[in-house]
Amino acid sequence: MSEDRESLVTAGEVRTEELLINMGPQHPSTHGVLRVVLRTDGELVLDAVPHIGYLHRCAEKIGENVTARQWIPYTDRMDYLAGMNMNLGWSLTVEKLLGLQVTEKARHLRVLIAEMGRIASHLVAAGTYGLDLGSFTPFMYCFREREKILNLFEAACGARLTYSYITIGGLMADLPPGWLEECETFLDQFDSVINDLHDLLSVNAIFIKRTAGVGVLSREDALDYGCTGPVLRGSGVDWDLRRDGDPFYTRMYEGYDFQPAVCRQGAYPRPCPDVPPEAVLGDCWHRFFVRMVEVVQSVRLVRQAMERYRKTEGDIGRPIKLTDKLPPGEVYLETECPKGQMGFLVVSQGEAVPWRARARSSSFCNLSALRHLCRNCLIADVPAIVGSLDIVLGEVDR
Repeated sequence: MSEDRESLVTAGEVRTEELLINMGPQHPSTHGVLRVVLRTDGELVLDAVPHIGYLHRCAEKIGENVTARQWIPYTDRMDYLAGMNMNLGWSLTVEKLLGLQVTEKARHLRVLIAEMGRIASHLVAAGTYGLDLGSFTPFMYCFREREKILNLFEAACGARLTYSYITIGGLMADLPPGWLEECETFLDQFDSVINDLHDLLSVNAIFIKRTAGVGVLSREDALDYGCTGPVLRGSGVDWDLRRDGDPFYTRMYEGYDFQPAVCRQGAYPRPCPDVPPEAVLGDCWHRFFVRMVEVVQSVRLVRQAMERYRKTEGDIGRPIKLTDKLPPGEVYLETECPKGQMGFLVVSQGEAVPWRARARSSSFCNLSALRHLCRNCLIADVPAIVGSLDIVLGEVDR
């Protein structure tokens, strides 16, 4: 409670009563079946306790009862807004155990598809965030552009949400004729849409008032809570697994030119608007803006991947058989998914079915900071803080 409010209460001028309020699991601003129990004093939030466990599907235990390749569809359903990136994480983990390197053409195609998936995920994050704060137009803009990406994914693999496209050993199929040209057409018109989104959200005076200085997560707290991805970089930590991760993963991005989206000396990689003076490093505005900057960097990566894919001869690899046995051993690998650091563990005893299959969720660790962020904020700030974390409950409660 602030000193001014405490003095008023002490003087008897304001009468307050602490209440416990359930936000969710049906509330639209919780981005899934998340229940947050708020302890409030008037409009002030004294405590916020997130409750998960409404979506548990035993994915990891299922991974110990099916073969490694058969578990690919279950990874789609963790972060179901970035299925391609989840497929990639599990595939790379098993490939590391197998000592298998995919072909050069498959490597470039994986970069292309994974970065398109990152753009699609961040569009959902930006659009729904605007909706959480009362702005409907950005939601329509973002979902219109996401539909174009889903059309491309559907042409490549036949699915729009759960893909199972990137698999162990390569990809399920090569791109159909004309796909690259359609992708280029999308990227060419998408540049102006990014500028529109900046006008509607990033530099919008109302949006800045709702997000700047709200839910500040310091660099030290972000590290202590194990936050990753845009939440970590939004607090000023220069860490991106595409550059700083396991060499088995970073090899995929060798030769690619991109800059991790992090604020350095008060500015983000160009081109992008200036940071408003009201914003505080680690607040909701910075966490949102990191994703907007990442969209621009992903567009750069997609263009580079298309150029390399066109020039590379050979095939896109061959998926392992459903019943191929894994060598005995244990491997853990983390990849940079749109929500953050996604880690997979596989332990094999020499059978086709893994002895252990585990996932380390970025959204779970990012959500753990919610209680810290919501203390002494206003009730109206809670949706802004939850939305800035960009969680998906399918990944949190596996």
